[in-house]
Amino acid sequence: MEILHSKILGEGQPFIILHGFLGMSDNWKTLGTQYAENGFQVHLIDQRNHGKSFHSDEFNYDVLSDDVINYMNHHNIDSAYVMGHSMGGKTAMQLATTHPDRVKKLIIADIAPKYYPPHHDFIFNGLSHLDFNQISDRRQADEELAKHIKDRGIRQFLLKNLYWVEKEKLGFRFNFDVLKNRMEEIGENIFPNAIYDGPALFLRGDRSEYIQPNDFAEIKRHFPNAEIETIDKAGHWLHAENPKQFYEKSFTFLNS
Repeated sequence: MEILHSKILGEGQPFIILHGFLGMSDNWKTLGTQYAENGFQVHLIDQRNHGKSFHSDEFNYDVLSDDVINYMNHHNIDSAYVMGHSMGGKTAMQLATTHPDRVKKLIIADIAPKYYPPHHDFIFNGLSHLDFNQISDRRQADEELAKHIKDRGIRQFLLKNLYWVEKEKLGFRFNFDVLKNRMEEIGENIFPNAIYDGPALFLRGDRSEYIQPNDFAEIKRHFPNAEIETIDKAGHWLHAENPKQFYEKSFTFLNS
């Protein structure tokens, strides 16, 4: 059994943080350090097929949730505070509804318990144009990617996944082929009868379309004790766009 790669920061109550699609644990390093400085042992996890964790052809929310349980067992964590963003939020929902005794409190960042149609085609189209036999540094990769992906923020996010496979040879940390072919899985919903009645906080970006007011009833159906709050001046990457308010709202909830 393979165990997910993680960075563990601080001492205190175990707090597991799950990144989004094509992300990695490093995306949460700044906020993770803040939580770690204030009483939590923070586990920044790379989910399977992402970051430094193992690659696998199996990829759905059942196995992603089981990976976290295996990780907790490996690290002797009976229960933890759990936070997930986007895809990581779906993993966290699956975890909380199937193993409620393992989740003390749940924080979901900008994703609802509903089906999302695949919408990452343009990203994979751009990434597929990166020829690492021709590209020898990040600047060249960014220039090529810019022909297909105009948003600089998205490009910078994606380029964090580049690493030196060997001397002078770049590659992706994420499992490009599996993730490209499993886009449908990313949008999948949790089970219709799934319920977690522990404390939950859903944070949504005021500029994001991922959680709409008409999703609130469905959130409450699956998570009857959920609070729903909005982060100002933030889109889908709300933790990066307004980290101060994100930290304040999440930290208040964790300590309430």
